[in-house]
Amino acid sequence: MANQGCSRVPLRVLSMPFVMLLMICLVMAQGGAKLITPKLLASAQKTYGVGIDKKLRSWGELLGESQQAKELDKLRQVNHYFNQQITFVSDKKHWHKEDYWATPLETLASEGGDCEDYVIAKYFSLIHLGVDQKKLRITYVKALKLNQAHMVLAYYAKPKSDPLILDNINQTIMPASRRRDLAPVYSFNGLGMWLERMRGSSIKMGDPNRLNMWVDLLVRMEEQGLQVLLNAD
Repeated sequence: MANQGCSRVPLRVLSMPFVMLLMICLVMAQGGAKLITPKLLASAQKTYGVGIDKKLRSWGELLGESQQAKELDKLRQVNHYFNQQITFVSDKKHWHKEDYWATPLETLASEGGDCEDYVIAKYFSLIHLGVDQKKLRITYVKALKLNQAHMVLAYYAKPKSDPLILDNINQTIMPASRRRDLAPVYSFNGLGMWLERMRGSSIKMGDPNRLNMWVDLLVRMEEQGLQVLLNAD
């Protein structure tokens, strides 16, 4: 899988010395190679068939090619990728359950999911790309125009900064202060949970392991060979 990152090297670099070109390819493929492990491939093929290989390679290429990007570019690339790859489908129609948090593998394999599934895939992909999870919060909000619960991913450049919102409804990343259509309720990441207040303030509520859906998600990710995402710092 390590050579997958070479497939999108621009033609202009073909004039470079071979060793330099090889180094570029290795850097581009590094993130994807760490993710697409033999265990992950075996697990995915057993469940979804050999057709899953192409989807995993695509995800691996995203991570490999974004590895050296600036942090804001990583946000844009990951947000765009999953918004394009996933079709919105309700949990009831998709999984025949009232609420189900799919792993990134399940979401990509089925090419569908609801708001939680977009956010989970983006969250773990960005952590794998080296974004500090302290900067990321999975955030429950009320979508005011739709009058329904919704989930987005918030990125805090600094602890008290106005977070940027990664969303599947409004696909343009913008500060939370400009998202007048969203009312925050609570947020969490792998380190804690927060009750969100108006004007950007929040109160820490405790451990995310209080959320049964979160714990179940982490267990399934490990079973599917996604430990590298769980262990990324």
